[in-house]
Amino acid sequence: MNCISWNVNGLRAVMKKGFMDVFTALDADFFCLQETKLQAGQIEMNLPGYYQYWNYADRKGYSGTAIFTKHRPLAVTYGLGIDRHDHEGRLITLEYPTYYLITCYTPNSQNELARLPYRLTWEDDCRNYLVSLKEKKSVIFCGDLNVAHEEIDLKNPKSNRKNAGFSDAEREKMTALLAAGFTDTWRHFYPQTADVYSWWSYRFNARKNNAGWRIDYFITSQDLTNRLQNAFIYTDIMGSDHCPVGLTWDCPSEQ
Repeated sequence: MNCISWNVNGLRAVMKKGFMDVFTALDADFFCLQETKLQAGQIEMNLPGYYQYWNYADRKGYSGTAIFTKHRPLAVTYGLGIDRHDHEGRLITLEYPTYYLITCYTPNSQNELARLPYRLTWEDDCRNYLVSLKEKKSVIFCGDLNVAHEEIDLKNPKSNRKNAGFSDAEREKMTALLAAGFTDTWRHFYPQTADVYSWWSYRFNARKNNAGWRIDYFITSQDLTNRLQNAFIYTDIMGSDHCPVGLTWDCPSEQ
């Protein structure tokens, strides 16, 4: 099973930058998007062979997620089921016979950590949600989680210590998620690999200089560890300030 996650930072914009070529070339079973920045009816995607699921933010041109999949789910859920979290289009869950697949766009803590208190509440509620799913079936959780977990996950850890995405509080929430029975699949396969990132600022030639952050993930419940085949970060794919990340895994035959 081939899964892709990509924060496109505006789907209409990336459609003009070769999105369909990337989509066709990667030929994923699941293609998950974050930050689509769309409202219903603003784009028409012709994707033969794929089912489409969209979650839109109430606010125009903001946030939003989508999943395109070759496999019809048993059920689809939008959001966490908590009203304060479910107006920004940040999460979609697909249920299958033996697992859940979830895509997520985690709230950014913003400049000077202005939104950190809300972000931490989201983290706790999202972790509780994932744990509740894990108690029923396996979990594949992907998306832009807006945190570089360890110093190896960004170019300049010392100067970013108190910035959004690398604050101690945000990093501790990722540690708590993994401790709750989940695996960071990239680090599972590449525990010591440095200088591989999934996001670069548009400023200061950051991508050219590879001054990036690894903030896009595939996280899986630990019961799937023996089924994982490989994890990917497609640093050569352009079109957004993020690049796609991927996971291949051995899916049960019933899928």
